[in-house]
Amino acid sequence: MLPTVARVLDLEVMRRGLPQVVAGADHLERPVRWVHVSELPDVAGMLRGGELVLTTGIALPEDREGLARYVRDLDEVGVAGLVVEFGRRYVDSLPRALVHAAEQRGLPLITLRRELRFVAVTEAVHALVVNAQLDQLRASEAVHQVFNELVVEGAEPPEVIRQVALMAGAPVVLENLAHQVLAHDTAGRPEAELLEDWERRSRGVRPPGRTGYDPRSGWLVTTVGARGQDWGRLVLVQEPGPLPEGEAHPHTMLLERGASALALNRLVVRDRESLERQTHRTLLSGILTHALTVSEAALRAQALGVPLEGRRLVGVVLRQRRGPIPAALEAQARLRDFTELAADAVRACRLSALVGALDDEGVGVLIALGTQQDEHAALDAFSAALRRMSAEAEHESGSVPAPVVAVGSSVGSVRDARRTLLEATQVADAALHDAPGGRTASYYRLPDVRLRGLLHLLRDDARLQTYVERELGPLLAHDAEHNGQLVQMLRTYLEQGRNKSAAADAAHLSRPSFYDRLHKVERILGVDLDQVESCLSLHVALLALDAVRR
Repeated sequence: MLPTVARVLDLEVMRRGLPQVVAGADHLERPVRWVHVSELPDVAGMLRGGELVLTTGIALPEDREGLARYVRDLDEVGVAGLVVEFGRRYVDSLPRALVHAAEQRGLPLITLRRELRFVAVTEAVHALVVNAQLDQLRASEAVHQVFNELVVEGAEPPEVIRQVALMAGAPVVLENLAHQVLAHDTAGRPEAELLEDWERRSRGVRPPGRTGYDPRSGWLVTTVGARGQDWGRLVLVQEPGPLPEGEAHPHTMLLERGASALALNRLVVRDRESLERQTHRTLLSGILTHALTVSEAALRAQALGVPLEGRRLVGVVLRQRRGPIPAALEAQARLRDFTELAADAVRACRLSALVGALDDEGVGVLIALGTQQDEHAALDAFSAALRRMSAEAEHESGSVPAPVVAVGSSVGSVRDARRTLLEATQVADAALHDAPGGRTASYYRLPDVRLRGLLHLLRDDARLQTYVERELGPLLAHDAEHNGQLVQMLRTYLEQGRNKSAAADAAHLSRPSFYDRLHKVERILGVDLDQVESCLSLHVALLALDAVRR
């Protein structure tokens, strides 16, 4: 870090001049970027800010207005301080107008009661500045080297966050746009202290710009995202307090470099499949991403022995219900076995289908049905075979929850194959939170998950989180700041079908009190709760808030 005015005054070469601070004593922590010696009364036009100006005062104005203008110009350009040496112009005191102007502006004004060689001062201070700049350069190089290695090695977010916390010596938290903690490192401090009431605390920290420091909380925050798609914030948690005047936070570059590594990690897609399943996966991926044209997809599928043209196509996505999170290698092996199990079930039912992993947790199946095959019978048979084989494969582990089988709407052309697969993916993601064993049907379809399920599967989408913040953000922030219950009042009102009397009874409040709270909700959100569309938007936002908080 650059030396401060106080640090410069403590140098041996400066102490020889018997320095005395006569104004701006509360601003001695200003950083000194350079030392400038000048007797010109209009020297401000030659400065860039951060300079410590040394002068004997020979050419300073005589009048009060001229002295005030001199100080004003120096302060507006951002000088660190003004040092005046006694002997040439002033003997034992400075003009009151000069001292008063400096005190009013908060500009450090220092007198030297003994004559000094200004060149010796500039040499000493410039040595400190150059050393500070070299230290910053070395620190910057070290940070970039560490994070370049992490990116090249494909480090996962917990490792990136651990490294940021280690280098900063403070806790670091990665959160999403809904202010939920995705990953964190406590840097040796109590976890409960770091994470307790996180959402409310985080909502109160809104520094300007993509990276900013909040002195009230001590949080340094930077936005995480790439290609114009922001999806979270990286937070460095330290003790609250102001920064030295004119200085950026010392860990700004470190936090931004960590955020870049996290954004790059999210863009990387690792391919873990191989052999026959890899070929199927590549074709399914080509259909989902539009990497293959309709004719290319049909041709390649035909070559694999799975004709798609002239068939009814049904997308199926399989998910295993989440248990304890396994190690990476174990997870890959489990996914590979699950994919092969699905392929075995397809063969057992004599179905024609593409089978391959869609991501790290799910398997996609595109079933091609002939004109004589009954869709429901084929799906029931496949689901039963999969459950039977899954139970047989895991019999040593005891009772195993049946996998989630999600089915999209059937389509009549290869062109619509992507639609049925995407619908099945959405249904599968939404159905994962449904309690196992509570259904008679052997698979899920879109009507089974309804609106709550749809919002649940979109809970990690930055667009949904942005929608919640746009609709409810001011009300959530108000409740967090005032420990209020206005969100709950709004929820009660909407759940009671916008019946104010019934809502007041449900909230155990008198009608005037409840109506007053509703009016406050309207003022904070800028909406009219008598408008159906406004209430519909807010109700969806509340359901989405439940989904992202789940």
